Amino acid sequence: MRHVIALDVGGTGMKAALVGADGELLHRARRPTGRERGPDAVVENILDFAAELRAHGVRAHGEAASAAGVAVPGIVDEAEGVAAYAANLGWRDVPLRALLAERLGGVPVALGHDVRTGGLAEGRVGAGRGADRFLFVPLGTGIAGAIGIAGRVESGAHGFAGEIGHVVVRPGGTECPCGQRGCLERYASASAVSRAWAEVSGDPDADAADCAAAVVSGDERAVRVWRDAVDALADGLVTALTLLDPRTLIIGGGLAEAGETLFTPLREAVRRRVTFQKLPSLVPAALGDTAGCLGAGLLAWDLIETTDLAEVTT
Repeated sequence: MRHVIALDVGGTGMKAALVGADGELLHRARRPTGRERGPDAVVENILDFAAELRAHGVRAHGEAASAAGVAVPGIVDEAEGVAAYAANLGWRDVPLRALLAERLGGVPVALGHDVRTGGLAEGRVGAGRGADRFLFVPLGTGIAGAIGIAGRVESGAHGFAGEIGHVVVRPGGTECPCGQRGCLERYASASAVSRAWAEVSGDPDADAADCAAAVVSGDERAVRVWRDAVDALADGLVTALTLLDPRTLIIGGGLAEAGETLFTPLREAVRRRVTFQKLPSLVPAALGDTAGCLGAGLLAWDLIETTDLAEVTT
């Protein structure tokens, strides 16, 4: 049975699957990245994991994978197949596509940014299914974005398209590691809400989920923290929808797990801010932590289609 390898590499763990032509997950597996042993060990773990998946495909389905798709964090040069930078993995300019292709017997390999890859899956088979234009924004440790156009995700001229987390929403505000002040992710990411609530509540172990629970219970301190985050997020989203005019706005990540505690005030905050702009549908992500792996599989199948077409036309 024809299939592809899909790998989603995170900071501490990797999720993988063998994906059939119809999108069926034929096999799933997980393992740690091993980052505590250094960046070279992470790369070797990825290569070993991919080789094991290939071997499983041969045993279980009678043939090796036709292609592989890999989602990685940080800055990615998708055209060159290089993981340019990932602070949490200690990577700089890792030629991951070439290394994987060699380990997998020369099959084509697609490399993608983790958020754009997850956005591809959400747009095609998740919350954005059927939308010709969508914006996927996961609210996690930071905030990134994926711009979906006609079933594909735009990476930009230099691989930075969709970085909504670094839109300045509070000029002169909190310093961001990117070098600016007042970036959206310093106010509306799950980690930002966690920091704010830990400080206000006096509990250093408190997190965004605790803040959401306190909002539901009516804690006025939590309500203020939550409102500040929602207002900042709405400011950033309205800037994005003004520029991009998406039909669907998909919100995912840890903060979205609060459900309507987030979405009800967020929809209203966005609605209040728009003037001439058209309001998109604002919906929660549907695929959870499987989005990256599913997206990596889609990247691999897309690569097969373009490779096959190139072979036919040359």
